[in-house]
Amino acid sequence: MRPVLPVVTALALASTLALAGTAQAQQTGPASKASLGPVAYFEFADAGSDTFVFKLTDTSKIRHARDLLSGLSTDRRSVIGKIVTGTESYNPSWSYHYDPATVDFFDVATEVCDASIGYVEEHLSEVGGAFLPGNTWCPWSSHLVREVTVP
Repeated sequence: MRPVLPVVTALALASTLALAGTAQAQQTGPASKASLGPVAYFEFADAGSDTFVFKLTDTSKIRHARDLLSGLSTDRRSVIGKIVTGTESYNPSWSYHYDPATVDFFDVATEVCDASIGYVEEHLSEVGGAFLPGNTWCPWSSHLVREVTVP
């Protein structure tokens, strides 16, 4: 008999990614080209004292982030996306960053993609396996702090 927990976890992750993809498709539309749009950088904090800067290239997601910061929106407050190993100039404190094309916002996500900023750094070599399958990271306690200017 096969263990049920890995199957349930995989199904839950697939559902979370499908919902994030649906939300992204609704926001960007089929003709949107993220690389042709504007670029904005935002910082979020988690439950600890760490902060993390990420890049957005989708106009509607940039607008949503700014609406969250201004208080015009309270929906989909947390950040989700696929992480990539490597330091970016706009996020030099960490050895990983979000792939800008995958970043979105959420209200509810599966536990399998939740981890703090520091914990991801400490366990970066394990990302993509049982830890953060598919490199999807959704820190549940993430909340935007500010928009940042990057030279």
